[in-house]
Amino acid sequence: MPPFEPRDHRLAVAAFLVAWATLSYPWLSGAVTIPYDAKALFHAQLQFLANALHSGQSPFWNPSSFVGVPQIADPQSLIFSPAFLLACLSKAPSLRAFDALVLSLLGLGGLAVLEFCRERGWHPAGGVVAAIAFAFGGAAAWRIQHVAHIQSLAFFAVTLWLLARALDRSSPAWGGLAGVAGGLMVLAPNQVAYLGCLVLAGYVLAHTLSGAGWRAGLRASGRPLLAGGLVAAAIAFVPLLLTVLFLQASNRPHIALAEAARGSLHPASLLTVPLGDLFAAAHDVHDYWGPYSPAWNPDELTLSQNMSQMYIGTLPALLLLTVGVVRGALWAREVRVLTLAAAGLLLYALGTHTPVFGLLFHYLPGVSLFRRPVDAIFLAGALMAILAGHLVHLWASGRLPRAALRTRLLEGAVLLAVVAAGMAVAAGAGRLAIASEPLLLALGWGAAACAVLALPRLRPASSPALLVVAPALLLAADLGAGNGPNYSTALPPANYEILRPDSRNDTVLLLKERLRHAAGSPWRDRVEIVGVGFDWQNAALVHGWEGTLGYNPFRLGEVSQATGARDYIAGADQKQFSPLFPSYASMLADLLGLRLVVSGVPIEEVDRQLPPGALRLIARTADGYVYENPSALPRVLLVTDWMPADFAALVKSGRWPQGFDPRRAVLLAGRPEPDEAPAHEGAPAALSEARIQHYENTRVVVEVSAPRPGFLVLNDVWHPWWVADVDGKAVPIHRANVLFRAVRVPAGRHVVAFEFKPLAGALAELGRRLRAPFASTERGTPPAR
Repeated sequence: MPPFEPRDHRLAVAAFLVAWATLSYPWLSGAVTIPYDAKALFHAQLQFLANALHSGQSPFWNPSSFVGVPQIADPQSLIFSPAFLLACLSKAPSLRAFDALVLSLLGLGGLAVLEFCRERGWHPAGGVVAAIAFAFGGAAAWRIQHVAHIQSLAFFAVTLWLLARALDRSSPAWGGLAGVAGGLMVLAPNQVAYLGCLVLAGYVLAHTLSGAGWRAGLRASGRPLLAGGLVAAAIAFVPLLLTVLFLQASNRPHIALAEAARGSLHPASLLTVPLGDLFAAAHDVHDYWGPYSPAWNPDELTLSQNMSQMYIGTLPALLLLTVGVVRGALWAREVRVLTLAAAGLLLYALGTHTPVFGLLFHYLPGVSLFRRPVDAIFLAGALMAILAGHLVHLWASGRLPRAALRTRLLEGAVLLAVVAAGMAVAAGAGRLAIASEPLLLALGWGAAACAVLALPRLRPASSPALLVVAPALLLAADLGAGNGPNYSTALPPANYEILRPDSRNDTVLLLKERLRHAAGSPWRDRVEIVGVGFDWQNAALVHGWEGTLGYNPFRLGEVSQATGARDYIAGADQKQFSPLFPSYASMLADLLGLRLVVSGVPIEEVDRQLPPGALRLIARTADGYVYENPSALPRVLLVTDWMPADFAALVKSGRWPQGFDPRRAVLLAGRPEPDEAPAHEGAPAALSEARIQHYENTRVVVEVSAPRPGFLVLNDVWHPWWVADVDGKAVPIHRANVLFRAVRVPAGRHVVAFEFKPLAGALAELGRRLRAPFASTERGTPPAR
């Protein structure tokens, strides 16, 4: 077959763009929207970012979730992502615009895959199949709501393309561009980005060793790798530093092996690579019968139904199983490293179903930071898409390995074994009737794939255009049917009306009306939303009120321990209390200024220890019950006394010191410096005054009038990256009353300002951590491990 022409590549690009637009249309049109995490977590984060930027505030601290979070260090915040541009452009980014951004990332990744294939000299037919399978196959399609993973996956593809180009040309310039893409890949640190770095490192190693000698290969690779490394470090150093320091102080500085094991890919889920929707994952949760469902094992419900779906299309799966595995084409030198990487990722994804993951967890740095090895299927699917593209290239170029009759019979046996395995699993679970439809569809798509693959024999004079378009058209139709909009990936936009800043929802309007936060007063009420539904968890980020809970896997560890906050609070049964927060009628609830509680069920069903009448029912809306806590304290308090306290012991026991009154005294972890200690004589409360003059995300200004020296207590969560000054003079911030902030103020009228300075704070914290081992050694004690 003659070499393909540049116009064939242009045709492949056009075919991919048509496929992208067609398969993306349901979301781009606004008929459906990407649900679940894409809205309850990421769209809420995007709206918070837009609110901050368009009101002239900094988005670096988030006071709306979990009492307060260093937003700039949160890998889910979207601050370091293309979504930042969307937030700059619109005060209220629409659901459709955000969906378009996510789909555009997949389109960008697909184009990068297509270019990677072209520069390997592959036929355009292989490039377009690889690109479509990358963008709309496997986890990329089924877990599109996990926006941070999609972003890292897309930039992984771009990095792979640019890195390969830089290595092929020994070009520092292209190496620098690869560094830009690599830096963007890791800006939102997640397991996809981490594993992507390992795959890219393996690719570099293979490229270096593939030439005439490793020394020559190293010399040729050195300059582009150095340029890329420096650029990537310049882009990613600060965000990664902030995130790492945040994680060390978060609720999950590391993950236990037992917890990570709960996120393992079940071996039966590998059947979803060739058999689309075998387990009815596209249907309502009650219809799903695969691994991690009640129909499979009611005692093992750890992964959502979409998390282990891997369908990449019948044509790619058929070629991988037959030409790739049976005929050994996947072991060709030009793709061997990708084959090994894909196999390694699948072993990793299987988690504790193999002994490999346990060894990696204990001995490979970084693995223990992540809780779901199944995330590896994002990259496994991407590499399988590229490998399938290589096999299509061999077909379209007339270079398929020849197969004897015995080999063809073995290929047929393998395909029949896959179908038989699907039937056996379905029969064993009593779901053969439900599984019959996807099994029959797989046979139908397989027959269509065989027809396409027979084109060169049926029509020896087939035009190059037909060879490019036919497999692309088949795969797009296949993935549109098998991985198209479904219960896991597309729901009506009307479901998310409460996430609109201008929502007219009765509960939203009631909360906005009732909350006290006017400038010139000491009040800033907080809200807790319990079990009202999945989409309500981060509504505070959208509407600007300040909540004690939220939906995010990351939050400050001290807050979690003190309040009992979990990652999510979609259902009323998910509310957890703690020794220090045993009830809404508690000292900590009052200190938090928790004045309004919205519950999906009567509050007595949530808080079994709540005394009668402790909370007042003020409204019953369509969403739930709204209660008021009349004992909630102001956000700022001026006190004249202090008491020492062991905060760790207090959190564990829940017993406040006897006689402690937060209106008159503050609990401090250590004794103040002598010149900071106020007089212990109490002053009449009526003569002390503290008023919030100005309150923003990263800056709080309080006016105080103190008849005696004392402490200003700000009931915002303490964090080391906050600084304070009194009348322009820097003063230390004490950790107060377990979670909060206090500064010493002299008698008289003063202005106290708190400001969040994450970069300076992070660098100072890094310096302290680096000096700590040497300080320990100087004192004669071994460095802490």
